[in-house]
Amino acid sequence: MGFPTTVKDHPVVRRAIHRLDALGDPRLGETLTRCLDDTLARTIQEMPDGTAFVVTGDIPAMWLRDSSTQLMPYLALLGDNPPLQDLVLAVLHRQFQQIAHDPYANAFNAEPSGRAHDPGDLCDDPWVWEEKYEVDSLALPLLLAHRFWRATGRTDHVPGALRTARTAIGVWRTEQDHEHRSTYRFRRDDCPPGDTLADGGRGTPVARTGMTWSGFRPSDDACRYGYNVPANLCAAAALDGAAELSRHAQDPGLADSATRLAAELRAATLRHGTVEHPGFGRIYAYEVDGRGSTLLMDDANMPGLLSLPLVANLPVTDPLYLATRRFVLSPANPTWCRGTAAEGIGSPHTPDDHIWPIALAVQGLTSDDEAEKVALLRTLLATDAGTGQMHESFHKDDPGRYTRPWFSWANAMYAELALDVAGLGTRPLWARA
Repeated sequence: MGFPTTVKDHPVVRRAIHRLDALGDPRLGETLTRCLDDTLARTIQEMPDGTAFVVTGDIPAMWLRDSSTQLMPYLALLGDNPPLQDLVLAVLHRQFQQIAHDPYANAFNAEPSGRAHDPGDLCDDPWVWEEKYEVDSLALPLLLAHRFWRATGRTDHVPGALRTARTAIGVWRTEQDHEHRSTYRFRRDDCPPGDTLADGGRGTPVARTGMTWSGFRPSDDACRYGYNVPANLCAAAALDGAAELSRHAQDPGLADSATRLAAELRAATLRHGTVEHPGFGRIYAYEVDGRGSTLLMDDANMPGLLSLPLVANLPVTDPLYLATRRFVLSPANPTWCRGTAAEGIGSPHTPDDHIWPIALAVQGLTSDDEAEKVALLRTLLATDAGTGQMHESFHKDDPGRYTRPWFSWANAMYAELALDVAGLGTRPLWARA
């Protein structure tokens, strides 16, 4: 079949470059094309069964979350472009296969090679690169599936999406009572604390709240407390999309099941996942355990608190979100920092005083201030260390000190923001009034 390897001549990309050039720096448009083409040419492998395997960059595995976000900017280009549509469809079918194979895994191999992040954990499935259970690994492919349908009207993928939704609902229902119903365990020896789960692989204790449990964060670091707030809200949004697809496919039973669970997750998160902060008022916590423990922070990875409008069907004008946004973009958030090169959110996953380009792009995408969006886009250019690529993170005072030289997810987020600044992005697929 052969998938596209460039979009430099795509009419939407050409229009975007023209509008970005009007901002006075040709590198804005050049980097947009470079980021989009790099993902197509270097990360996507057509498989013998017609699906597509997507590496995250400099790690030879396919993450369910990363591959979803890597494809998101192309939704703005699908219009009358069947080859690009077929590419996204092939990725979706691969994701559906992977979730059916192991719904608790976060990353997979292209073949049953037995390659693994660390062969010392409890999973010995040769297809699985890593079995860190993360709620977002099930949610993000469902979000991509729904937005693909909205962008194209195609329904080729809907049967697979609905099977995946049933699987996700089953897992999320089980993990609402992790202590008594879940058999999932993850344990590694001789590793940092964030790379394994406490209590013999069960994780720290949680009380039943109505939220769904997650072993790990989108950063692949272990949750301190088992209920990750942005992941629960992202799951609710994924269920919204699954319900809409189910109604379109005339499956009212699945639509009802998805709608009921989404409502439960939102209600439980509002009840147990929000706190009264002395400086910011009522805000979302990042993690809770239902036993009184609360973690106030944000992580640069998505889904995070800053990205809720992008991944959780939350309006950017929502008062609870705005209060939380003020918190996460302030020194009160322990992962936020300011330096001579930039200010923004980092992650415990990377060294101290490192800012993530993903978070800078998310800050722009979730802002209604055009000047702020453009300023953040320029910051992304100014902190690429002259490589023409976005990195995982960079030091707040020295962008030449960075982690991961090739990180396709970060490139995709630059492209999302650049298209949005040009008024040609994916905002119509996710923004809520």
